[in-house]
Amino acid sequence: MLRLPRPPTATKPAPKARAAPRRRTRVLPVLAALFLIGGSLRLVSGVGTALAQDPPASSPTRAEEILPLRTSPVSDARLSLELREREAALAEREAQLDERAALLAAAQDRVQAQIDALQAAEADLAATMARADQAAETDIARLVSVFQTMRPEDAANVFTEMDPDFAAGFLARLEPQVAGAILARIEPRQAYALSAIVAGRNALVPRE
Repeated sequence: MLRLPRPPTATKPAPKARAAPRRRTRVLPVLAALFLIGGSLRLVSGVGTALAQDPPASSPTRAEEILPLRTSPVSDARLSLELREREAALAEREAQLDERAALLAAAQDRVQAQIDALQAAEADLAATMARADQAAETDIARLVSVFQTMRPEDAANVFTEMDPDFAAGFLARLEPQVAGAILARIEPRQAYALSAIVAGRNALVPRE
């Protein structure tokens, strides 16, 4: 038996209406994510451009805080001026020290010259005294020879008028016989005094 085809049945609209909301709910999050990504890219690009055009002022480093004079022409000029002033002060101080050293050397030279002059004068005085002593010794030796040749009576008269120390010095130089003859003719008390002086001088002579 011939079967006629069934007329196509109309599809239900309800399932189609449900499919549309599902697509919309998937597209909206994707679009929102794309907008966010685009905005982020524009923001990053703008920040990068701003950084490339006008870099922000960085905070001073530790080296800049410690050495601010090296980064400023005014500070460098001030530092150079201070260094020149210090060099000038040191040069002046050195000049003063050199002047004092020169004055001290000159004073030492004057003192040494005075010492040399005093030593020369002392040497001259010693030579003069030596010549005087030699002359006095020569004169005394002559007087001793005179007393040696005088008569004892005449010599005793001269010794009586002499200073006791001076007379004792002559008696010590005379020969013992001549000295004894002179003492024998001098007043006993004076002869004793002269003998005591001569003995005292001999006692002071160092012996071995």
